[in-house]
Amino acid sequence: MQWKDKPVLVTGCTGLLGSWLSKELIKRNANVVGVIRDWVPKSVLINDGYIDKMNIVRGDVADFDTMERVINEYEIEVVFHLAAQTIVEIANRNPLSTFESNIKGTWNILEACRRAPTVKKIIVASSDKAYGDQPVLPYNENMPLQGTHPYDVSKSCTDLIAKTYHTTYGTPVCITRCGNFYGGGDLNFNRIIPGTIRSILKGEQPVIRSDGSYIRDYFYVEDGVNAYLHLAEKMDDTNILGEAFNFSNEIQVSVLELVQKVIYLLKEEKIKPKVLGTAKNEIIHQSLSAEKARNMLDWKPMYTLDEGLERTIRWYQNFFEGQ
Repeated sequence: MQWKDKPVLVTGCTGLLGSWLSKELIKRNANVVGVIRDWVPKSVLINDGYIDKMNIVRGDVADFDTMERVINEYEIEVVFHLAAQTIVEIANRNPLSTFESNIKGTWNILEACRRAPTVKKIIVASSDKAYGDQPVLPYNENMPLQGTHPYDVSKSCTDLIAKTYHTTYGTPVCITRCGNFYGGGDLNFNRIIPGTIRSILKGEQPVIRSDGSYIRDYFYVEDGVNAYLHLAEKMDDTNILGEAFNFSNEIQVSVLELVQKVIYLLKEEKIKPKVLGTAKNEIIHQSLSAEKARNMLDWKPMYTLDEGLERTIRWYQNFFEGQ
């Protein structure tokens, strides 16, 4: 598949994954269109000047008319639907805005794509949270989607709606289920990795909201970009359409272990984390199997956890020095 001059829509283009994905598509000379609801001046996309090399539409994925206009007027062929409210704590505090962005936004994109003759490929971002709590780990793609808390439910719904559009209408969609993305440019400092790096660089104790025992699957953003582009290229094979894929390093790391690893990589072992133990309504243990992606897509990650963290730390060191 050639990306040169390909009309591509990226929703959520100023977010962590959206910024890195949009940059890579621009480097591959795609004709990138981004949808932006809120202006985020420190986003990687804006900070690095790549936003000047793409078409920008100001709007909200929850507005169907805007999404239909964008897809038709720019004759979009490939859609990466990444826009979402992604913070679990915010979803617990404000579920309605999360449902509006994550669920309604998804059906708006898919319905607009269904009605547009130019669209050939759609990738919808679900999440490992869509699986909810499962008695057996790691998650595989055949497990039921059973989120119970607001963010998890929004992603279970996103996932099921995408599958519905393929099954009922033949819409050319695939679904991604990734672990917790991390990497340079994540400005949500209440997330554990950027928050920990910022605290340590300031000589402060990093804060862990949980008791530190929660286990997560962490996935480096540049591996995420490669996974999304690889999947889009593989979608020329119609047997891939309608499928969901886990993308993961297949590692299991507790929050406390992760924070200690960042402290070690920054050579600041004298700093100890502050464990609050206040987090609620979150899944305790998560891990993904990427066997299906390895077998069906011939995909594998490029970076280990340590390599991804080292690249991430360097990005934030440069970012804060620049400030």
